[in-house]
Amino acid sequence: MKILVIQNRMGVGDMVIFLPFIEAISQKFGMPVNILVKDNSKAIQFMGENQNIEKIIILDRDNKNRNGRHDGIMGSINLINDLKKYNFTKVFIFNSSIRFNLISRIAGIKEIYQYPLFKKKNQHIIQTAQDFLYKTIDLQIKSDPKIILNEKIIKETAQKYRIDKNKKNILLGIGGSGETKRIPAKIFIKSMQLISNKYNCRFFLATGKNESEQKILNEIINSEFKDKCFALDNLDLKDMLPLIKNCNVSICNDSSFSHLSSALGIKTIVLMADTPLLYGNYSPRMYPIIPDGEKTVTHNTLGKEKINPNNIFIKINEILG
Repeated sequence: MKILVIQNRMGVGDMVIFLPFIEAISQKFGMPVNILVKDNSKAIQFMGENQNIEKIIILDRDNKNRNGRHDGIMGSINLINDLKKYNFTKVFIFNSSIRFNLISRIAGIKEIYQYPLFKKKNQHIIQTAQDFLYKTIDLQIKSDPKIILNEKIIKETAQKYRIDKNKKNILLGIGGSGETKRIPAKIFIKSMQLISNKYNCRFFLATGKNESEQKILNEIINSEFKDKCFALDNLDLKDMLPLIKNCNVSICNDSSFSHLSSALGIKTIVLMADTPLLYGNYSPRMYPIIPDGEKTVTHNTLGKEKINPNNIFIKINEILG
């Protein structure tokens, strides 16, 4: 028996969310599974050593330009030929697309388990996955992703970056995949002022190389807290993980860093400005902060200017106290 799991959503966050479901399939059948995922899921960097996964196969599909190796009709043929090489006997498809169903059949996979076809609209990212595994293979899975790291690497990282355990080491996930998700630098700086007045801190700034993200990074780096900051933007994700694991707490935009941080076991304050609240509260280690004046948050809330630093500080006190 050889098992394939298809998870074709984009981004690190969704990959983290689906991690417990993928691991549950592996454990159900007593063998590591193979996964078909997009490159921007970064699965290779944080799941490459997961004992529940045999091989990570990259789905080369570019939704915008449609010029990936697996795009279009020829891309489907390429994917069929790629999958045939592995002789998969089972496939679990975490979407409702007829395309992957047909590709799996033509690739010779006999047992196909999939979300209900043609019912993609309004699917709840977590509940749908939970219902899928319960109905197909009788598994009840909690939404609690966990990323396990080698303890030796965690200790070596602490030494390399001179992490002082007498200080409160705080991850600031200031990056984000969209402009409306990125909380302004002034709000982070005000939060840092409040926190630093009570705690002896060091801040690790996690972001990407996007111009807008770098602008926020530079504003914080050039603030009064310059000597307390360490930027992580030149590190690969794989090298960031043990550093994040050494932190006491995280304050992150709704971004890959909030998902990774909570999965690493770090209590994570998630600043929710413009996406559904479920992305910031599905883990027991997530503590969402929503904009002032709002009862919840979703797409087009556009609340990044209304995240209150005082609410962040109150939550930090609850966690660190």
